[in-house]
Amino acid sequence: MDFSKFLDDEFDVKDWVNGAFTVVQKDAPGKADTHAATLVMKLQLFIQEVNNSIEESSNQALQNMPRVLRDVEALKQEASFLKEQMVLVKEDIRKFEQDTVQSMQVLVEIDQVKSRMQLAAEALQEADKWSTLSADIEETFKTQDFAVISSKLTSMQNSLAMLVDTPDYSEKCVYLEALKNRLEALASPQIVATFNSMSMNQAKLFVKVFTEIDRMPQLLAYYYKCHKGQLVSMWQDVSQSELSLNQQLSEFYDTLLSSWHSQLQWSSQVFKNPYEVVTVLLIQTLGAMVPSIPVCLSSAVERAAQEQRLDTLLELHHTTSTFGHGLEAAMLPHLGENNLLKVNELVSALYDPYKPYQLLYGDLEEAHLLIQISAVPLEHGEVIDCVEELSHSVGKLFGLASAAVDRCVKLTDGLAVCGLLKALKALFTKYVSDFSTTLQSIRRKCKLEDTPSASAFQEDWTAFQNSVRIIATCGELLRQCGAFEQQLSNKILGTAGKYLSESYSPRSLAGIQEASSTERRSTTRNPWQEYNYLQRGNMTEYNSLMEVLYSLKEKGTGNSSLLTEPRAALARLNQQANQLAFDSVFLQIKHQLCLVSKMETRGTWFWRELHGGPAYFQPVTAGIHLKHRAVPHVSASPLGAICDSGGPGP
Repeated sequence: MDFSKFLDDEFDVKDWVNGAFTVVQKDAPGKADTHAATLVMKLQLFIQEVNNSIEESSNQALQNMPRVLRDVEALKQEASFLKEQMVLVKEDIRKFEQDTVQSMQVLVEIDQVKSRMQLAAEALQEADKWSTLSADIEETFKTQDFAVISSKLTSMQNSLAMLVDTPDYSEKCVYLEALKNRLEALASPQIVATFNSMSMNQAKLFVKVFTEIDRMPQLLAYYYKCHKGQLVSMWQDVSQSELSLNQQLSEFYDTLLSSWHSQLQWSSQVFKNPYEVVTVLLIQTLGAMVPSIPVCLSSAVERAAQEQRLDTLLELHHTTSTFGHGLEAAMLPHLGENNLLKVNELVSALYDPYKPYQLLYGDLEEAHLLIQISAVPLEHGEVIDCVEELSHSVGKLFGLASAAVDRCVKLTDGLAVCGLLKALKALFTKYVSDFSTTLQSIRRKCKLEDTPSASAFQEDWTAFQNSVRIIATCGELLRQCGAFEQQLSNKILGTAGKYLSESYSPRSLAGIQEASSTERRSTTRNPWQEYNYLQRGNMTEYNSLMEVLYSLKEKGTGNSSLLTEPRAALARLNQQANQLAFDSVFLQIKHQLCLVSKMETRGTWFWRELHGGPAYFQPVTAGIHLKHRAVPHVSASPLGAICDSGGPGP
């Protein structure tokens, strides 16, 4: 019989009993009473067995209890004894410290004296070493072994550090510097030859020697002088060739980029900071060019025709930018290993020659656009030709404006937006003025200002048809102006928008400085992308640029007011075109009324001849001479006129 179910936490008496009787009913039906008696007897036996086990365990526990209590008591006594012993040991330690503190102090003082004596002994040894080295240095120089000489000088330098407090310390410093200069002078021919021949083993030797004597900057000066001289000499040869300045710069920049890669590969095996070394080499080369790039740019701009100066600058700047992008791509993977201050100096040395022209971009662009728009003729001999030119000029106008935006982006990276807007306003002002002058010319050619005469008149609606075409042209001007303004806003925000800091506010005087400090805190600085000629050259214009960008960002490019004045001027042109159409229509009316007046005058004469009476008809020409005066209501027949005027009947 399985009694393990009685140990189950979820034991149910009913389930157990039902389970026990289910088996009996299947195997021996009708013997339930016998099976129940058997189960009761087994349960009683099991209960008796459990009771016996519990009683036996209880007796055993009672027998073991006194022994556990005795063990606990013994452990308690031992713990008390240990505590007393710890107190005694602690007291002994305290007493020992009190008794030996004076002795320990004496030992500490003795150790200090020992250390000082050792330092004094080393100083004396170094002093004696200085004397020995000074006596042997001349013989060492005769060997012309740079490694041995530098080792001696290093030892003398270490000895001199121990003789700071001696009376002749300054004289010894001067003497040591003279020896270093002597070593440098002795080695200079071989240094120059080493750098010219790019001998790596010799270069490593000189790096070791000059590092030991603290003359590494002087060694780098030799390196810069050698390779800078080669590059500058190459530039002089190129600049004297028959090539254009753009081709000369392109060829020289290709040489610089090639030198960057070759010198970096060589320097990486010689110097500890090769990227900084090669960067400084390019900086010094750009600064030593004869003739210098600023002089070349000035000459090229002066030689160019007025209408070609901006294009010449763009072409030269594009060549420089191409070289800059190539150099940036070469530096970017190892930008963290370079000295960012030196990289920033290199970027400035490369792009600063264009800075004066970039600051004057607005004036240059304005002059360029005015020359271009002046070459677009609107006035012609025939009216139909004028109308055709006005229609064709729309595309030319906005073609010039779009080209100006592209030039601004290419030459200034969008920083000269204020100058661009000024130039665009000048362009539209000139165009509107020429357009208005042409409209006045058309008025004169169509004789809209002349007084109608009583001569023979032939009806002609050509002027009105031309006016309608001019109105359509004005409508196209307004439509394209709106589209161009939207494109201009998107272009400005897409290019110059990167210079607008998230924290900038036009109400904050520190907005620009906050943006600059935020950029400085950035861990991913790239001096090639941070070059900003405008912030360093014209802070007032830079603040204006920030306000324009902030306004575009806040209001959206669809609600910009960059071309408010040009749009208003074009709207006035549209009004003039509508007035032209109205006047051309009214011209026909004036001529018709003039004919009516002539007919009525003849009728008056005829009536007088027949009846000998007074004339009841008066000329009406005076009533319609001006378009703003009231036109009298008259009839086309004399009889009607007589009746209306109250004259005698037939």
